[in-house]
Amino acid sequence: MGRKPSNPGSIARLRPRKQRSGVVYYYYDTGTTPRREIPLGSDYGLAILEYAKLEKSRVSVALAKTVLTFEYVANLYMEEVVPTKASATQKDNARELKQLLVFFNDPPAPLEAIEPQHVRQYLRYRSKTAPVRANREKALLSSIWNFARQSGYTSLANPCAGIKGNKETGRDNYVEDDLLLKVYQHAEQPLKDALDLFYLTAQRVADTLKMDERDIRDGQLTVQQGKTSVKRRIEIVGELKVVIDRIMARKAGYKIRSTRLVVMENGQPITKSMLRKRFDDAREAAGIPKADFQMRDLRAKAATDKEESTGNIRAARDQLGHTTVGMTEQYIRMRKGMKVTPTK
Repeated sequence: MGRKPSNPGSIARLRPRKQRSGVVYYYYDTGTTPRREIPLGSDYGLAILEYAKLEKSRVSVALAKTVLTFEYVANLYMEEVVPTKASATQKDNARELKQLLVFFNDPPAPLEAIEPQHVRQYLRYRSKTAPVRANREKALLSSIWNFARQSGYTSLANPCAGIKGNKETGRDNYVEDDLLLKVYQHAEQPLKDALDLFYLTAQRVADTLKMDERDIRDGQLTVQQGKTSVKRRIEIVGELKVVIDRIMARKAGYKIRSTRLVVMENGQPITKSMLRKRFDDAREAAGIPKADFQMRDLRAKAATDKEESTGNIRAARDQLGHTTVGMTEQYIRMRKGMKVTPTK
């Protein structure tokens, strides 16, 4: 029969033992005399799985399903895997998991109860409002499942395998000079500084807002891209030098002085959300629809203009931080179209 648990709410035959290190290890009490205990390790989820195999009862199987939910494994993934990713990816994964939990944790779904049909249902559910985000969320679900398999929480096949995501068409807008000028004319100075740096350096919005005086050495601005960790040293010459000199002159008059290049009127760094609000207001004042111009479009405009002015796509590739010319070709051509000559 085995010994009854002495603590209310404890599990029959499952014995936790806290070590001096503070780590709790779990053991299975075989119920024999003399007492014999089988070590189950320190991972509670895996310990419950082994417990269910040893106990061989419907109660223990039900317990394993209750403990090993999608949320349980997803939280472990967020603790162990996500911190190793780039900062921007960590934020994306947190948002994506929030959406996944709305569907797979109300009520809590046992991990091994998730089947391909449920993944299809999720895509249909999310595609009504956010088809592209739904694809990213499905990718995270797949990664979490692979993590669960590698960690021993399941041996079942990945339910995302073979499930097609929503069709995506990359953004193909090219911002013409007159369109940029209209927004620029309605922009406040911090936004003008940001727009100039976006275009002249061809860096992503998040990376541009992190540009710092301390990264300027020997006439070069060093940037480490958050998405790829690629480093670039951008020569401070031409129009970029004019812009940075203007920024430094403006900042010199502030009592509170941040070392960031893009700052507000009080000298404090501007956040991405603050800048986006200013950009949206300037675009609206200029009478330009959101679909025609987004901040991220300036990176593609910069690369396209670079390639056309130099005739060297590798120069655009290097500025963007792409690993292949093919990536840059697709990035540029889809925006403005390939430049060709007439037959005669």
